Amino acid sequence: MTSDQAQVVAVAALCAMGVGLVGLVGAWLLRHLSIRWQLGLIVVVSIGSVLLGVVAAARLMFISAHDWRVIALVAGVAGFVSLMVAIAVGVAISRWSEALREDARRLDAHGSYVAVSRGPSELQALSEELARTSERLEESRLREARLEEARRELISWVSHDLRTPLAGMLAMTEALEDGMAVDPERYHRQIRAEVDRMVRMVDDLFELSRIHAGVLRITPEPVMLRDLVSEAIAGADPVARARSVRLGGSVEDGIVLTADAAGMSRVMTNLIMNAIRHTPADGVVEIRGRALPDGVELSVSDECGGLSEEDMVRVFDLAWRGESARTPEPALGALGARGAGLGLAIVKGIVEAHQGIVRVENVGEPVPAGCRFLVRLPA
Repeated sequence: MTSDQAQVVAVAALCAMGVGLVGLVGAWLLRHLSIRWQLGLIVVVSIGSVLLGVVAAARLMFISAHDWRVIALVAGVAGFVSLMVAIAVGVAISRWSEALREDARRLDAHGSYVAVSRGPSELQALSEELARTSERLEESRLREARLEEARRELISWVSHDLRTPLAGMLAMTEALEDGMAVDPERYHRQIRAEVDRMVRMVDDLFELSRIHAGVLRITPEPVMLRDLVSEAIAGADPVARARSVRLGGSVEDGIVLTADAAGMSRVMTNLIMNAIRHTPADGVVEIRGRALPDGVELSVSDECGGLSEEDMVRVFDLAWRGESARTPEPALGALGARGAGLGLAIVKGIVEAHQGIVRVENVGEPVPAGCRFLVRLPA
């Protein structure tokens, strides 16, 4: 590179840097204005840098006045056209942005949004993200509505389930006090059974409140899966015999589960008791456990006749019972009393606290013969 060329490059660089610094100051001053002004500023800085560099180089090269006017005219026309194009593009982007803002406002007001392909790829990606956000908001609203409905049902059902035994115990205690009880021992046993049932209901409510508050504490420890299932079956067997329901199944040997023993015992007990309650006499409830490549799977199958699509969505909801009747079934032992529809909600909370998943599916084709509850826990 010759000295003249180096001098021209240095002059052009200094001119560009000077105009660039002025442009940065202008960009900071215009930072709150529309994007059309930002684009216009970019064009002005670009043309200004070229024009100032040409002027400075022309002075150094002693270009004639005629040639200087020609260069200035060409640069000016090019700058004007570039500025008009930049303004047009800025106006289009501003309109696309305004349309996107209106769509976002409708999303806030109506909760629904459909992605529209317009503008550059960044605005299209933003529109698609708004559509996905709309779907998540709709799902959240539906969950909130179901939860609110479940809470109302829970209050109604628990109130009824508490009022009924309390009224019965009040009548029995009055009969005992007045000496009108024909069989006092039977009355005492019945009062104790009702108290035990209400205590379990209050315990379930307390457990569920801890789950929903996110303060449920688990203490993971090695647990033999076969022992866990065997204990749950042994506890539920008297109820199953009273209902003429057979308990069966199998668990693979040697499976060690790292989990909270008390929590998983409650999960198995709730699932088995739920299956027994919904299985007709002479039916079978099967419990199976097996190892998976990435964890452990437990399943409890019953012969309830299957669930509808609506019930399968709500089966783990708070206070869901699968039927509208609120009067508890007669108790068949300590575990046989019908609860307030909290058992499966507690199962879901405990399983998710273990970073696992629980789901339900119908079994039997073409007409479902029953349901299978699947619990999958990580290794």
